[in-house]
Amino acid sequence: MTRNFVIITSFISFIAFSGLSGCEKQPDTSTICINNPELCSDLHADSWCRYEKGDLIRKRYKLKFTESPSGKQIYQQLLNLEKYNQCIELAAGVQHILHPERTNDRIRAFGLSAQSLAQLQDTTKNSQDLYLAFYHWTRFNDMEAEKVVLAAHKAHQIDDILLLSQIASYFQKFDAYQSNLIYLEVLDISDEDNFNPDWLLGLSNNYQKLNDLELTYLLSRANVLMTKRHVSEEKMLALIYGDKTLQSLLDRQAEELVDVIEDGEFSTSAIKTILLRSPPTR
Repeated sequence: MTRNFVIITSFISFIAFSGLSGCEKQPDTSTICINNPELCSDLHADSWCRYEKGDLIRKRYKLKFTESPSGKQIYQQLLNLEKYNQCIELAAGVQHILHPERTNDRIRAFGLSAQSLAQLQDTTKNSQDLYLAFYHWTRFNDMEAEKVVLAAHKAHQIDDILLLSQIASYFQKFDAYQSNLIYLEVLDISDEDNFNPDWLLGLSNNYQKLNDLELTYLLSRANVLMTKRHVSEEKMLALIYGDKTLQSLLDRQAEELVDVIEDGEFSTSAIKTILLRSPPTR
């Protein structure tokens, strides 16, 4: 995998520079663009999409000095290009009355970033790299890419929380028990910083399919505690047939679940044993 394979942008003809060693502090984006104009020439000039543009520039700068970029780095480049392209597409539709040239600059940047994204997507198609296969599976429903990801999971080669959660969601459609086991792997490596409360809803839906309404309630309550979203307490209680004594117990367990997830201690917690109790229904 070469650097030319990675940095596919509107400066597609840009040839890889010689690598640098060491861990120097990365300069700010303005300095990066002044000293490396080829990294920024296809981007817009004004302050719209500041964060998306900044992330893209910093990733490009890092890749410029990466001799053999990993699939994960290329995957991140794809995500950064997507975010920038989506943002600048909206910005390109905003007409600047006093400075129409700014609108034109955004339109130009949108066209170039869309081209860059399409080129990188095309170049990474059919890759056997786990992250790139994951990208093409989730973005384009690529069945061959799906096989790569699922084979890696079957071989216990995946420990990335995002990939595992996506696989859990995939199994949720036809095998609730298997999906639960993978979601529990996700919880094992979760903490306050990397956790998505929607995963609790995935688990809750699975337990409902498995006819375990107590755990359906427990996980729904944990999601509510983490998201502060509004729910119908009447419908929540109806899940457990109005048993308020049981509700009090499950509410305490939901609080415990939230605590151990946020502390990164789910894998060794007592609550994990409770969530493992439901057998599959056939």
